[in-house]
Amino acid sequence: MKKRYSLDLVDQERLIGVIDAGTRTVQFCVFRSTQLKEIAKHTVDVVTSVSNEGWSEQNPKEILEAVKTCMENVINTLGPNVAKNIATLGITNQRETTIVWDKTTGEPLYNAIVWNDIRTDSTIDRILAKVPEQNTNYFKNHCGLPISPYFSAFKLKWLMHYVPQVKKAIKAKTCLFGTVDSWILWNLTGGVKTGKHYTDVTNASRTFLMNIDLLNWDPHLLRYFRIPEEILPEIRSSSEIYGMVEDPWPLKGVFISAILGNQQASLVGQRCFKEGQAKNTYRSGCFLLYNTGTQKVMSSHGLVTTVAYKFGNSPAVYALEGNVAVAGAAIKWLRDNMGFLKDVGKDTESLAQEVFNTGDVYFVPAFKGLYAPYWRKDARGIICGLTAFSTKQHIIRAALEAVCFQTRDILQAMNKDCGIPLSKLRVDGKMSANNLLMQLQADISGIPVIRAESEDITALGAAMAAGAADGIDLWDVNSEEQELVPIHTFLPTSTESERDFRYNKWKMAVQRSLGWAVPKKSHLMTEERYRLLSSLPGCLFVMLSFGFLALAELIGEQG
Repeated sequence: MKKRYSLDLVDQERLIGVIDAGTRTVQFCVFRSTQLKEIAKHTVDVVTSVSNEGWSEQNPKEILEAVKTCMENVINTLGPNVAKNIATLGITNQRETTIVWDKTTGEPLYNAIVWNDIRTDSTIDRILAKVPEQNTNYFKNHCGLPISPYFSAFKLKWLMHYVPQVKKAIKAKTCLFGTVDSWILWNLTGGVKTGKHYTDVTNASRTFLMNIDLLNWDPHLLRYFRIPEEILPEIRSSSEIYGMVEDPWPLKGVFISAILGNQQASLVGQRCFKEGQAKNTYRSGCFLLYNTGTQKVMSSHGLVTTVAYKFGNSPAVYALEGNVAVAGAAIKWLRDNMGFLKDVGKDTESLAQEVFNTGDVYFVPAFKGLYAPYWRKDARGIICGLTAFSTKQHIIRAALEAVCFQTRDILQAMNKDCGIPLSKLRVDGKMSANNLLMQLQADISGIPVIRAESEDITALGAAMAAGAADGIDLWDVNSEEQELVPIHTFLPTSTESERDFRYNKWKMAVQRSLGWAVPKKSHLMTEERYRLLSSLPGCLFVMLSFGFLALAELIGEQG
């Protein structure tokens, strides 16, 4: 879809372009460098395929085509006289999504495995079985992250194990790995001829392979996962000149000077440059980042330690992060699977407002497990408290409240880790346009919720980083004049006792969601052992078969 803007006063002004490659859409935006005001944008939807339960894939070439289409449309909108003033580009992207390709042909070796894909559950089980006490935080001192299907290293291991083309390319030393930013940058800067194989510290910190202190690939983790370092991109800062656009891409010769994972870009766009500032982005999932300054904080309450940003040679700034796997995706599920509403944007708030509360209904949308602070991949979605009087309106409102309760879970963990309760929460993302959701968030968390001028300022953060790069010098991210002006503040209207009562009921619902996804029986049990048993005399086969079944059931009950 194309959006037109007034182009007054920009003919001679230097502009900043941003490629925003999200989970559901790719867009190209152009900002004025003096005010960082968006003047043009084009968006293309990206198809996600689900061939198996829990799988989520995208075509890497389709992502590139979407980028090119968006760039061409924006250039046509601006016209050649204005488009020639685009001085630099920034890239922001969905994180953890994993792509492998052949550097001699430029062809992907498999589809991109999207960040919320959980096919690596069995890989996680095998790894946990080998670490002391099956401790999910065993590697946290190295990379800041818990062992989880969420992160890129486990997706890469799956590709290395199950995809013959990847095995062959690694053996031939032609395989390259990267997250979406690396894939786009490599192609923009010349691909097989001159492509730059880089990533930035924010994306690298989500792979499970970067040392969180040294900001380099961690030799211990590479050895443990048996991943050759030569397939990995070089780690750079979030704001520097990486190269320039080459043929056959539009804007040939324009510098590329920023790379930020989309949630870190949102933190920058919200101007959360001071220690203790935090933002939450409400999209298909929720992503809450808390700036901890140049000193990292290792969470003991289920959060991850990540790099917030690093501008050039300045020290890296760290953040605590809590992720909600399902937020807007729960509303989409109510539309597509249940038929409760037709238009997510128009119907969600109006239908939820037809009832004054949820009627004591609680919805835990753990469709693919629970992320922070629980990290329970065995959790599954559950709706509690239904009565004969419950309606779809109650369930829709309960879905909105679930987003807020999950955010409170993360806020409480951050309070415990940092020792200082957050005084206000800055918000953005498509769902933040829902006034009822924002009021519910204020009521459930007990702190003011501050909504910024733009519902999605991820691209804005990438533009700021691109303009601030040495050699570009179009923006000063540390300027006190650039404080973001909120357009709406939602103040809590509930009492502390009311908030705590409802939150305790939510915790009861969470407990009921745990333990639903039991591990599938091993094929060794169901195939090989029964094949061997079948060669035994009949009576002995029956006795041992029942013995194995009883043992399997006992193991299932205990674990």
